[in-house]
Amino acid sequence: MTSFYIFPNHPNFSEPTPIPLLSESACDRSRGAALLLPPSPPAPIPMAFMRTHSNASSGMGVAPDIRDTFLELQMKKAFRYVIFKIEEKQKQVVVEKTGATTESYDDFLASLPENDCRYALYDFDFVTGENVQKSKIFFIAWSPSTSRIRAKMLYSTSKDRIKQELDGFHYEIQATDPTEVDLEVLRERAH
Repeated sequence: MTSFYIFPNHPNFSEPTPIPLLSESACDRSRGAALLLPPSPPAPIPMAFMRTHSNASSGMGVAPDIRDTFLELQMKKAFRYVIFKIEEKQKQVVVEKTGATTESYDDFLASLPENDCRYALYDFDFVTGENVQKSKIFFIAWSPSTSRIRAKMLYSTSKDRIKQELDGFHYEIQATDPTEVDLEVLRERAH
């Protein structure tokens, strides 16, 4: 009786060990017999390749002071809003501007560039139907349709990274024009 063999590629085997797979009678004799060998291990990926491509897919890093700025807005109410931008030369997201607590929502909207992307936090104060003063923090991913494609891609791939640092905001808005960040949109989401 003829047997076919496989050679398992398993860490517990120091050398390939033949194991009977099928007897000849169980095989279709018209196709002939074939010896099954383990697949060759994949070639190692060079580290330089991995570094280059991980930056492209995972976006930019985040400046160390971003978390502190967020906590000042969240806990101390030191700012009404914070605007973040990507500094390509530094390969990281940085704080571009902070708005004083006395600034209005119109001041915030005027701080968003017309033709470039940004991330922003806005601390929205409102009064509930039960006459209770509340505050909700909005994360806004500003990506106007008139901005460069490269900017849109950078901001898109970096968004998850900055959101990890800003853990604790209440709502997220993806906006491509001013109507999507109108004050009424925030009111509806907050209630």
